[in-house]
Amino acid sequence: MKINKIVILGGGSAGWMTASTLCKRFPNKKITVIESPNEATVGVGESTLQHIRKWTSFIGLDEKEFFKATDASLKLSIKFTDFYKKGEAFHYPFGLCYVKDNINEINDWWFKKILYPKTKNTDFANCLYPVMALVNNNTITDKEVHDLPYEYLFDTALHFDATKFGIYLRDNLCKPNGVEHIQEDIKTIEQDENGIKSLNKKYKADLFIDCTGFKSLLMGTTLKEPFDSYEDLLPNNSAWATRMPYKNKKKELVPYTNCTAIENGWVWNIPLWSRIGTGYVYSDKFIDDATALKQLQKHLGTKDLEFRNIKMRTGIHERLWVKNVCTIGLSAGFIEPLESNGLFSVHEFLSQLCRVLDRDEVNQFDKDAFTHICKLTFKNFAEFVALHYAFTSREDTPYWKHLKNKNWSKSIIDLSSDYQNGLLNAVKNKYIDYSYPVNSGLAAISAGFNWSPCDLQSICYNNFTDEIKDPKEIWESQIKTLNKRKEVWDKAAKKLPSLHDFLKDKFYG
Repeated sequence: MKINKIVILGGGSAGWMTASTLCKRFPNKKITVIESPNEATVGVGESTLQHIRKWTSFIGLDEKEFFKATDASLKLSIKFTDFYKKGEAFHYPFGLCYVKDNINEINDWWFKKILYPKTKNTDFANCLYPVMALVNNNTITDKEVHDLPYEYLFDTALHFDATKFGIYLRDNLCKPNGVEHIQEDIKTIEQDENGIKSLNKKYKADLFIDCTGFKSLLMGTTLKEPFDSYEDLLPNNSAWATRMPYKNKKKELVPYTNCTAIENGWVWNIPLWSRIGTGYVYSDKFIDDATALKQLQKHLGTKDLEFRNIKMRTGIHERLWVKNVCTIGLSAGFIEPLESNGLFSVHEFLSQLCRVLDRDEVNQFDKDAFTHICKLTFKNFAEFVALHYAFTSREDTPYWKHLKNKNWSKSIIDLSSDYQNGLLNAVKNKYIDYSYPVNSGLAAISAGFNWSPCDLQSICYNNFTDEIKDPKEIWESQIKTLNKRKEVWDKAAKKLPSLHDFLKDKFYG
């Protein structure tokens, strides 16, 4: 199967990210994007992970131009409020753990927690992630800072307007590089033994890429590819979304996404340059849409906004490449917005697609390998998101009580991934290894939920030495190193411009 002509059905973030990637990587292929002039995009994905920086660098985005066009801001962390217990919050920061002066890498902090049990869970991120000094002071810079091991491009993610993002890619990267843009409703889909023969009896291709969102018009509706539901693993299937103006921009424009757990789910808060994106993710098994809207309005303290309801399906198709159809974005699968994973799966799937298309001929093995690797990445991330519910101590509502007491064993048994995160690895690392891998998201989330892999019993049991009998003598100096380092980072961060001032001077001035 030679692939020279590609039709992408659907625009939005996924469609135009796909087109941008492919026209950059394969300039000699004929690429067409067909989108309905009457179909509104979901418009989610305003918050990203730091991995998007690799993608924006690859396609050659002009940062200043991009920020102004998409209302973008910078992000250093994800904050989780009231997930573990009401009244407690913690951060999952970006960048790498700093363990240069540590004897036992990140375990030095777990030892600190053992010796001083009243140490707050938030201290983990503050001691091991330099970016937390910036988060705590609401400052940022794009320059190298003495006494603060931080890299601007590597340690930052983006907040942006998802609708403007798609438009920017279309007008500035795709069309100028030869991508054909057709606005037309697809009413006729012809099939043959190879998959899709044509769209509206005139649009033909070697490869059709389904970017039609939850409709999954090609992979789901037309080819009838079965869908693996993650309903048992992930509880939420609905959302209310809205946009809010700033009341105090300098204070509210912070370098992180805030996720706040409320009665039947959680509320996101994503600060862009000119406004805030917010919404409520919940399960309709525990609450109806009307009551959910009232809970969101109560949380926000206002009804005077435009709200829209979104229905979500969690899971992924059994196969992601069937005959001459590949699927990317919501049409392929969806986890839920927690951990800002929506666009993450898009650019990671695109990375795998480019590897396949590097071959002169694409065979069935290539298609199956694409499905396997993408689903492995996807399932691993889904299990990571599930940890945020499995680790909770809340039971103040039926929703949270259900999650606290839910039997997660089926998900653990079924997990086949050997990646660093996920339910199975959480159990293994706590009860067998008594440690977590450096720079694993599992460590930051576990610390926030007080799910320590390390305890004095495990250390003594697994170390055949008398030295461990007096742990303070061994660890006290390392604890002092952690505390001193945190102070140095904080002092350096205080000298930097606020996020508001930095963005204004660099991009919006």
